[in-house]
Amino acid sequence: MKILFISDIHLGARYVTDHRAHEARIVDFLRREGSAADHIYLLGDILDYWFEYRDVVPRGYIRFFGELAALSDAGVGITWLTGNHDIWLFDYLRDELRIEVVDAPYISREIGDSRFILAHGDRIGHASAGFRFICSVFRNRICQKLYAALHPRITVPFAKAWSDSSRSGKGEATETQRDNHIKILIGDADRLALDNPGTDIAVMGHHHIPLDTHLPQSGARLIVLGDWIDKDTYAVYDGKDISLRKYVPTEVINE
Repeated sequence: MKILFISDIHLGARYVTDHRAHEARIVDFLRREGSAADHIYLLGDILDYWFEYRDVVPRGYIRFFGELAALSDAGVGITWLTGNHDIWLFDYLRDELRIEVVDAPYISREIGDSRFILAHGDRIGHASAGFRFICSVFRNRICQKLYAALHPRITVPFAKAWSDSSRSGKGEATETQRDNHIKILIGDADRLALDNPGTDIAVMGHHHIPLDTHLPQSGARLIVLGDWIDKDTYAVYDGKDISLRKYVPTEVINE
């Protein structure tokens, strides 16, 4: 058994200097690793921005989508759990690529010998009131219909500028800030695992921090996937054990 977990690729982000190389890197990964996989879990923020109109979809990502289609046609299962950047996945990719698209805070799956909780991570635990409000607006069906009524020449630049501002406003975290962030993250994941008895492994993205640790109260294993902006990290599960790896060269990360 070979199960892959990957998140936070942010294809199309304007702060990525070479979009073609960025897409080529993930396509190369899918060809080399995905072709031997039984299932691939895409845990959100795969695209930096995406909005499906009734008859129109955004341009770009054709090589990436083509590789997903080839893997799906070859019998590889693919589940895409939406994140806060690719919220607006509706039916186009689901139907065209024949993949499972899920919009939920998390999903629970029995895989191999383990019970998993899989999440993007943006709706797990602590979040500011402003962030929760924005997410509720973005997922509101009436707001989505109103947004769809605007021309893409308005909505696309707005969304990309929003993404740029949210990224640039974070700055570089200090070691103390990173440690505090990880401590809060572990507490949130531990409570989620306790709320789902029998959880063996929790896997999430969103935080852009590669992390492999055991949760103190539930005893579950926590894998945080990092990102594909400057880390190229992912996880592999073989039916019994899971490992966090870095692509090219492939090596297990020891946190």
